[in-house]
Amino acid sequence: MIPIDDTPLCRDGKVLILAYDHGLEHGPVDFEGVPESADPERTFEAATHPAVTSVAVQKGIAEAYYPSYEDDVDLLAKLNGTSNLWMGEPDSAVNCSVEYAAELGASSVGFTVYGGSNHEIEMVEEFREAQEAAREHGMAVVMWSYPRGQGLKNDTKPSTISYAARLALELGADVAKVKHPGSREAMEDAVRMAGRTKVVMSGGSKTSDRAFLESVKQTIDAGGKGLAVGRNVWQRENPERILDALEAVIFEEATVDEALEAAD
Repeated sequence: MIPIDDTPLCRDGKVLILAYDHGLEHGPVDFEGVPESADPERTFEAATHPAVTSVAVQKGIAEAYYPSYEDDVDLLAKLNGTSNLWMGEPDSAVNCSVEYAAELGASSVGFTVYGGSNHEIEMVEEFREAQEAAREHGMAVVMWSYPRGQGLKNDTKPSTISYAARLALELGADVAKVKHPGSREAMEDAVRMAGRTKVVMSGGSKTSDRAFLESVKQTIDAGGKGLAVGRNVWQRENPERILDALEAVIFEEATVDEALEAAD
């Protein structure tokens, strides 16, 4: 683990990653509600909002669009990912090297690990290679820590989320992206298990403004350090509005009512 508070990934020790790797992971279905969201440029424009510390994309999107935004947006290169066409036990192909991510201008890298999958051993070994290479480049490492697989009946059970957070700490991630475990108390335990690794909440499927902000507020109040979010921002007609509210909750520690009022 390395100090990352002074890196572009953080603002005042907190993190708001705007994730846009869903075109690979989920496919066109995620763009159906707001067709213009299929255009990566729309998300890069949203990422210029001061609340966003980094945009997370696969290398093809980075190659095609990041050069136009490199002065205004920080890049987190997602190193692995697999399409929703894959129907086997959870796994994730390594699509980009740390060295190439650095060439693209990324200041940090992201890597998915499916703890509990039959492919966990290989994924952790691939993470080790990426994490150690990132250290050579002075890059922060964000783990998408998602327990998943045949043996897991409930991947959002509090004890499972705490294990996911601990996995990130043990394997050397600077930031652990985990699902919300359902309560502030359960998130507090995940934060405790993560030690000095920063815990950020995974944004998940689109919900109402209030429900989404309530879960973010619980995460911050539990000691979490922010959010990695995609659909709950760019699936909205007005991404800037929800980003205004997120800025208030995460960086100003406003209440949900105050954040909603500020965004209006």
